[in-house]
Amino acid sequence: MIASRRSVLAAGLALAAAPAVAAETTPRLRRLSPALDRMIAPGTEPEVIATGIRWAEGPVWVPGGNYLLFSDPPANIVRRWQRGKGVSAALNPSGAAGTDPALVREPGANGLALDANGALLIANSGGRSIDRVDLKTGRRTVLADRHAGKRFNSPNDLHVASDGAIWFTDPPYGFQDGDASPLKEQPVNGVYRRRPDGTVDLIDGTLTRPNGIALSPDERRLYVSVSDDAAPRIMVYDVDRSGHVTNRRMLLDARAMLASGGAGLPDGMKVARDGTLVCSVPGGMMLMTPEAEPLGLIEQGAPIANCAFGETGRALFLAANDRILRIALRPGWQG
Repeated sequence: MIASRRSVLAAGLALAAAPAVAAETTPRLRRLSPALDRMIAPGTEPEVIATGIRWAEGPVWVPGGNYLLFSDPPANIVRRWQRGKGVSAALNPSGAAGTDPALVREPGANGLALDANGALLIANSGGRSIDRVDLKTGRRTVLADRHAGKRFNSPNDLHVASDGAIWFTDPPYGFQDGDASPLKEQPVNGVYRRRPDGTVDLIDGTLTRPNGIALSPDERRLYVSVSDDAAPRIMVYDVDRSGHVTNRRMLLDARAMLASGGAGLPDGMKVARDGTLVCSVPGGMMLMTPEAEPLGLIEQGAPIANCAFGETGRALFLAANDRILRIALRPGWQG
């Protein structure tokens, strides 16, 4: 019964992700369920608020300054967008300076988040570390750069739990040669948790390309996207009160979506306060229930890598290939 239901969902998602026009560039919202209307008002469409980015990633809203930060890993810059002021550089370099381009593909920051004190947390792809940056002083601190004595590959995305633990992924995307890179020290491409005391635990070392990561609102579920073009999927795990992870299983098999022509792979994700998942999939950014039932798809004919809620829950921002999109949300749903 479970396999049958998963097949039905996969087929529906594949149809939803198939681009209506192969060369489409104007972003749009495709409504897949009436349930979407309580999240996004009918007739609402995404708007382009920033362009000219090499590869947009890691958006995070900074409530204290009312601005959006987003990363551009290959350009090694974190940029700021603020209404009425446009786009400016916030961190340059954002990751590691002076890397060898023959070895390092993405020297800059990738995923971004805020800690409980409002400091910026960075999945530093080029620096191969998890960093904290004080947004007032610019002071940077490396929180973790190794597990079992070996350097990380290129930390990609992260999620901050209510206890201050940082859950993050570490694929080899920052290396020019991926798993074959002479820089690679870790034997796995891991999912990790940095505890508040600084201890780093390997949560899962079996995934080929762990990428986006998020916890459910009650922190009893861990979601991890796998951006492997041979087996694109989203995984889910159970998390107990002590942070122990069990019962790994596949939530969404995205192979049919990719085969139907959807651009991109499972990448970044966020979870709304009601448990709705907003996940990068082949074809765009999918809103879906915790059971992977599709609600809506934001698409533009090119990959959409990551997203963030902002403006006190009134907007969803999307890192969409070479630009940033914004779509208005229903007041009260996420804010």
